[in-house]
Amino acid sequence: MTYKQIKWMILFIPTITVGLWEYVRHQFLLPYISMDVGNWLTPFIVYVVSVTLLNKLFHMLERIRRELEHERTAKAALEARENLAKELHDGIAQSLFLLSVKIDRLEKNKEQQSQHHDIYNIRKTVHEVNRYVRQAISNLRYDATSVNTLNLNEALDVEVQKIAKEVYVDIDVSWELQDEMLTPKEKIELLACIREAVLNIEKHADASKGWVQGEGDRNNWRVTIKDNGKGFEVDPFQLKDRYGLNIMKERAEEMNWELKLFRDNNLTHIVLTKESK
Repeated sequence: MTYKQIKWMILFIPTITVGLWEYVRHQFLLPYISMDVGNWLTPFIVYVVSVTLLNKLFHMLERIRRELEHERTAKAALEARENLAKELHDGIAQSLFLLSVKIDRLEKNKEQQSQHHDIYNIRKTVHEVNRYVRQAISNLRYDATSVNTLNLNEALDVEVQKIAKEVYVDIDVSWELQDEMLTPKEKIELLACIREAVLNIEKHADASKGWVQGEGDRNNWRVTIKDNGKGFEVDPFQLKDRYGLNIMKERAEEMNWELKLFRDNNLTHIVLTKESK
Protein backbone atom coordinates (compact mmCIF):
# COMPACT_ATOMS: atom_id res chain seq x y z
CA MET A 1 0.00 0.00 0.00
CA THR A 2 1.40 3.36 -1.03
CA TYR A 3 1.83 6.47 1.11
CA LYS A 4 -0.91 8.29 -0.83
CA GLN A 5 -3.38 5.41 -0.53
CA ILE A 6 -2.92 5.25 3.24
CA LYS A 7 -3.58 8.98 3.60
CA TRP A 8 -6.82 8.75 1.62
CA MET A 9 -7.96 5.74 3.67
CA ILE A 10 -7.34 7.64 6.92
CA LEU A 11 -9.48 10.50 5.58
CA PHE A 12 -12.37 8.43 4.24
CA ILE A 13 -12.71 5.53 6.72
CA PRO A 14 -14.27 7.60 9.57
CA THR A 15 -16.68 9.27 7.13
CA ILE A 16 -17.72 5.97 5.54
CA THR A 17 -18.07 4.34 8.97
CA VAL A 18 -20.40 7.06 10.26
CA GLY A 19 -22.40 7.03 7.03
CA LEU A 20 -22.90 3.26 7.12
CA TRP A 21 -23.77 3.33 10.81
CA GLU A 22 -26.38 6.07 10.36
CA TYR A 23 -27.92 4.29 7.37
CA VAL A 24 -28.20 0.97 9.22
CA ARG A 25 -29.43 2.71 12.34
CA HIS A 26 -32.25 4.62 10.62
CA GLN A 27 -33.27 1.83 8.24
CA PHE A 28 -33.16 -1.18 10.54
CA LEU A 29 -32.46 -0.29 14.18
CA LEU A 30 -34.88 2.52 15.05
CA PRO A 31 -37.46 0.13 16.54
CA TYR A 32 -34.77 -1.29 18.83
CA ILE A 33 -32.44 1.64 19.64
CA SER A 34 -33.60 5.03 20.82
CA MET A 35 -32.25 8.26 19.38
CA ASP A 36 -30.25 9.05 22.54
CA VAL A 37 -28.62 5.61 22.59
CA GLY A 38 -27.89 5.87 18.87
CA ASN A 39 -26.28 9.28 19.34
CA TRP A 40 -24.00 7.84 22.06
CA LEU A 41 -23.10 4.81 19.94
CA THR A 42 -21.96 6.92 16.97
CA PRO A 43 -18.81 8.41 18.63
CA PHE A 44 -18.13 5.05 20.32
CA ILE A 45 -18.10 3.25 16.97
CA VAL A 46 -15.84 5.93 15.46
CA TYR A 47 -13.48 5.56 18.46
CA VAL A 48 -13.32 1.76 18.08
CA VAL A 49 -12.54 2.09 14.37
CA SER A 50 -9.88 4.70 15.14
CA VAL A 51 -8.00 2.66 17.76
CA THR A 52 -8.07 -0.48 15.62
CA LEU A 53 -7.93 0.11 11.90
CA LEU A 54 -6.80 3.75 11.82
CA ASN A 55 -4.12 3.16 14.43
CA LYS A 56 -2.57 0.47 12.20
CA LEU A 57 -2.75 2.81 9.21
CA PHE A 58 -1.00 5.56 11.17
CA HIS A 59 1.79 3.13 12.12
CA MET A 60 2.15 2.13 8.46
CA LEU A 61 2.22 5.78 7.44
CA GLU A 62 4.92 6.57 10.01
CA ARG A 63 7.01 3.58 8.94
CA ILE A 64 6.83 4.60 5.27
CA ARG A 65 7.72 8.18 6.21
CA ARG A 66 10.80 6.98 8.12
CA GLU A 67 11.88 4.79 5.20
CA LEU A 68 11.52 7.68 2.76
CA GLU A 69 13.48 9.95 5.08
CA HIS A 70 16.20 7.32 5.45
CA GLU A 71 16.44 6.92 1.67
CA ARG A 72 16.70 10.68 1.18
CA THR A 73 19.42 10.90 3.84
CA ALA A 74 21.33 7.96 2.35
CA LYS A 75 21.07 9.44 -1.14
CA ALA A 76 22.35 12.80 0.07
CA ALA A 77 25.24 11.10 1.91
CA LEU A 78 26.18 9.07 -1.17
CA GLU A 79 26.09 12.17 -3.36
CA ALA A 80 28.36 13.95 -0.88
CA ARG A 81 30.74 10.96 -0.82
CA GLU A 82 30.81 10.86 -4.62
CA ASN A 83 31.56 14.58 -4.83
CA LEU A 84 34.36 14.23 -2.26
CA ALA A 85 35.79 11.26 -4.15
CA LYS A 86 35.75 13.30 -7.37
CA GLU A 87 37.50 16.21 -5.66
CA LEU A 88 40.15 13.85 -4.26
CA HIS A 89 40.69 12.28 -7.66
CA ASP A 90 40.76 15.52 -9.62
CA GLY A 91 42.89 17.35 -7.08
CA ILE A 92 45.14 15.43 -4.70
CA ALA A 93 45.54 12.18 -6.65
CA GLN A 94 46.52 13.89 -9.90
CA SER A 95 48.85 16.28 -8.08
CA LEU A 96 50.60 13.33 -6.42
CA PHE A 97 50.97 11.64 -9.79
CA LEU A 98 52.59 14.74 -11.29
CA LEU A 99 54.88 15.02 -8.27
CA SER A 100 55.89 11.38 -8.74
CA VAL A 101 56.76 12.07 -12.39
CA LYS A 102 58.92 15.03 -11.37
CA ILE A 103 60.72 12.87 -8.80
CA ASP A 104 61.43 10.30 -11.55
CA ARG A 105 63.05 13.01 -13.65
CA LEU A 106 65.03 14.31 -10.69
CA GLU A 107 66.20 10.81 -9.83
CA LYS A 108 67.54 10.30 -13.37
CA ASN A 109 69.54 13.51 -13.23
CA LYS A 110 73.18 12.50 -12.83
CA GLU A 111 73.94 15.71 -10.99
CA GLN A 112 71.66 14.62 -8.16
CA GLN A 113 73.40 11.31 -7.35
CA SER A 114 74.35 12.54 -3.87
CA GLN A 115 70.72 13.18 -3.04
CA HIS A 116 69.42 9.67 -3.80
CA HIS A 117 68.59 8.96 -0.16
CA ASP A 118 66.43 12.07 0.14
CA ILE A 119 64.78 11.35 -3.20
CA TYR A 120 64.01 7.81 -2.06
CA ASN A 121 62.33 9.06 1.11
CA ILE A 122 60.27 11.59 -0.84
CA ARG A 123 59.23 8.99 -3.41
CA LYS A 124 58.27 6.56 -0.65
CA THR A 125 56.11 9.18 1.05
CA VAL A 126 54.42 10.11 -2.23
CA HIS A 127 53.79 6.45 -3.01
CA GLU A 128 52.20 5.83 0.40
CA VAL A 129 50.04 8.97 0.33
CA ASN A 130 48.94 8.21 -3.22
CA ARG A 131 47.83 4.73 -2.18
CA TYR A 132 45.97 6.10 0.84
CA VAL A 133 44.16 8.64 -1.35
CA ARG A 134 43.16 6.05 -3.95
CA GLN A 135 41.96 3.71 -1.21
CA ALA A 136 39.91 6.58 0.25
CA ILE A 137 38.41 7.27 -3.19
CA SER A 138 37.46 3.61 -3.55
CA ASN A 139 35.89 3.51 -0.10
CA LEU A 140 33.98 6.75 -0.67
CA ARG A 141 32.52 5.44 -3.91
CA TYR A 142 31.52 2.15 -2.27
CA ASP A 143 27.84 2.06 -1.36
CA ALA A 144 27.93 2.30 2.43
CA THR A 145 24.23 1.37 2.76
CA SER A 146 24.98 -2.17 1.60
CA VAL A 147 27.36 -2.66 4.54
CA ASN A 148 24.43 -2.44 6.93
CA THR A 149 22.96 -5.59 5.40
CA LEU A 150 26.09 -7.63 6.12
CA ASN A 151 26.71 -9.74 9.13
CA LEU A 152 29.42 -8.04 11.18
CA ASN A 153 31.32 -11.33 11.39
CA GLU A 154 31.51 -11.39 7.58
CA ALA A 155 32.55 -7.78 7.01
CA LEU A 156 36.30 -8.50 6.94
CA ASP A 157 35.74 -11.47 4.66
CA VAL A 158 33.76 -9.27 2.29
CA GLU A 159 36.54 -6.65 2.22
CA VAL A 160 39.12 -9.32 1.37
CA GLN A 161 36.87 -10.63 -1.40
CA LYS A 162 36.62 -7.09 -2.78
CA ILE A 163 40.41 -6.74 -2.81
CA ALA A 164 40.73 -10.07 -4.65
CA LYS A 165 38.33 -8.84 -7.34
CA GLU A 166 40.27 -5.61 -7.90
CA VAL A 167 42.99 -7.42 -9.88
CA TYR A 168 42.91 -9.41 -13.11
CA VAL A 169 44.65 -12.43 -11.58
CA ASP A 170 42.38 -15.23 -10.37
CA ILE A 171 42.54 -15.03 -6.55
CA ASP A 172 40.96 -17.67 -4.31
CA VAL A 173 39.96 -16.49 -0.83
CA SER A 174 39.68 -18.85 2.13
CA TRP A 175 38.86 -16.75 5.19
CA GLU A 176 38.15 -18.16 8.65
CA LEU A 177 39.44 -15.24 10.73
CA GLN A 178 36.34 -13.66 12.24
CA ASP A 179 35.86 -9.92 12.31
CA GLU A 180 35.67 -9.56 16.09
CA MET A 181 39.08 -11.21 16.48
CA LEU A 182 40.80 -7.99 15.37
CA THR A 183 40.75 -4.44 16.65
CA PRO A 184 39.68 -1.66 14.25
CA LYS A 185 43.32 -0.59 13.77
CA GLU A 186 44.38 -4.19 13.11
CA LYS A 187 41.66 -4.51 10.45
CA ILE A 188 42.81 -1.34 8.68
CA GLU A 189 46.48 -2.30 8.72
CA LEU A 190 45.81 -5.92 7.75
CA LEU A 191 43.59 -4.98 4.82
CA ALA A 192 46.23 -2.50 3.62
CA CYS A 193 48.89 -5.24 3.72
CA ILE A 194 46.63 -7.71 1.89
CA ARG A 195 45.82 -5.12 -0.79
CA GLU A 196 49.52 -4.37 -1.30
CA ALA A 197 50.39 -8.07 -1.55
CA VAL A 198 47.58 -8.76 -4.02
CA LEU A 199 48.56 -5.77 -6.18
CA ASN A 200 52.15 -7.02 -6.21
CA ILE A 201 50.90 -10.36 -7.58
CA GLU A 202 49.31 -8.51 -10.49
CA LYS A 203 52.16 -6.04 -11.10
CA HIS A 204 55.33 -8.06 -10.54
CA ALA A 205 54.70 -11.80 -10.22
CA ASP A 206 53.44 -12.66 -13.74
CA ALA A 207 51.16 -15.12 -11.95
CA SER A 208 48.03 -16.84 -13.24
CA LYS A 209 46.74 -17.85 -9.81
CA GLY A 210 46.79 -16.49 -6.28
CA TRP A 211 45.45 -17.42 -2.87
CA VAL A 212 44.54 -15.46 0.26
CA GLN A 213 44.01 -17.40 3.47
CA GLY A 214 43.15 -16.22 6.97
CA GLU A 215 42.84 -18.35 10.09
CA GLY A 216 43.25 -18.21 13.86
CA ASP A 217 41.79 -16.49 16.88
CA ARG A 218 42.17 -13.20 18.75
CA ASN A 219 45.66 -13.91 20.10
CA ASN A 220 47.12 -16.14 17.41
CA TRP A 221 46.30 -15.79 13.74
CA ARG A 222 47.98 -16.11 10.38
CA VAL A 223 47.24 -14.58 6.99
CA THR A 224 48.92 -16.05 3.91
CA ILE A 225 49.02 -14.52 0.44
CA LYS A 226 50.66 -16.74 -2.18
CA ASP A 227 50.92 -17.00 -5.97
CA ASN A 228 52.35 -19.22 -8.69
CA GLY A 229 54.37 -16.44 -10.26
CA LYS A 230 58.03 -16.18 -11.18
CA GLY A 231 59.17 -15.40 -7.64
CA PHE A 232 62.30 -13.42 -6.87
CA GLU A 233 66.07 -13.82 -7.13
CA VAL A 234 67.12 -11.32 -4.46
CA ASP A 235 65.39 -10.19 -1.28
CA PRO A 236 62.69 -7.74 -2.47
CA PHE A 237 62.89 -5.89 0.83
CA GLN A 238 66.42 -4.86 -0.09
CA LEU A 239 65.31 -3.22 -3.34
CA LYS A 240 64.79 0.49 -2.91
CA ASP A 241 62.11 0.71 -5.61
CA ARG A 242 59.78 -1.74 -3.80
CA TYR A 243 58.05 0.95 -1.78
CA GLY A 244 54.89 -1.08 -1.23
CA LEU A 245 56.72 -4.05 0.29
CA ASN A 246 58.80 -1.83 2.54
CA ILE A 247 55.70 0.02 3.73
CA MET A 248 54.05 -3.35 4.40
CA LYS A 249 57.07 -4.37 6.45
CA GLU A 250 56.90 -1.16 8.45
CA ARG A 251 53.19 -1.71 9.09
CA ALA A 252 53.87 -5.21 10.37
CA GLU A 253 56.66 -4.01 12.65
CA GLU A 254 54.47 -1.23 14.02
CA MET A 255 51.71 -3.75 14.85
CA ASN A 256 54.23 -6.27 16.29
CA TRP A 257 53.36 -8.82 13.61
CA GLU A 258 55.82 -11.18 11.99
CA LEU A 259 56.18 -10.81 8.22
CA LYS A 260 57.80 -13.55 6.12
CA LEU A 261 58.44 -13.68 2.37
CA PHE A 262 59.67 -16.96 0.89
CA ARG A 263 59.36 -19.50 -1.95
CA ASP A 264 57.97 -22.99 -1.36
CA ASN A 265 56.81 -25.59 -3.89
CA ASN A 266 57.18 -23.05 -6.72
CA LEU A 267 54.87 -20.67 -4.91
CA THR A 268 55.71 -17.26 -3.46
CA HIS A 269 54.40 -16.84 0.09
CA ILE A 270 53.82 -13.68 2.09
CA VAL A 271 52.82 -14.63 5.63
CA LEU A 272 51.62 -12.23 8.32
CA THR A 273 51.48 -13.75 11.79
CA LYS A 274 50.32 -12.51 15.17
CA GLU A 275 51.35 -14.58 18.17
CA SER A 276 50.58 -13.91 21.83
CA LYS A 277 53.68 -13.32 23.91
